[in-house]
Amino acid sequence: MTIPHEYRTASQDFDRYIDAMRAITMIDSRNAHYTTTQGVFQAFRRRVPLADALAFADALPPVLRAIFVSHWQADEPRLPFTNRATMTAEVRDLRAHHNFAPDTAISDVARALRAVVNPRDFGHVLSSLSPEAAAFWAVEQAQQT
Repeated sequence: MTIPHEYRTASQDFDRYIDAMRAITMIDSRNAHYTTTQGVFQAFRRRVPLADALAFADALPPVLRAIFVSHWQADEPRLPFTNRATMTAEVRDLRAHHNFAPDTAISDVARALRAVVNPRDFGHVLSSLSPEAAAFWAVEQAQQT
């Protein structure tokens, strides 16, 4: 079997994601986009069952999938979904002294993901999640703080 296309184009897909984040946030730092993305992913995965988190990860391109599962402590207690401001504060806690995540971090990542995911696969996984988990990624809701 040949190498799957998603693995052959992983770096280019990640660059497209970073470009989308740059266009959305008007921040020109790949490091800031990486930390924001990692923080958003961690905030989300802390709130969903393991099976749901893994299904979500499978809908991501390879580099983003790797960021999603990196340094995961799967046995940490699950947190409830709360208001966006509280979850954004949690995003900012990751590397707090070097984190430049904007108030719109969750919305920004949700919007940028849509530029690089397969819309059918991403929509399918979102429809399989709890209403709170799906709402985390809903762009319309995500833009409200």
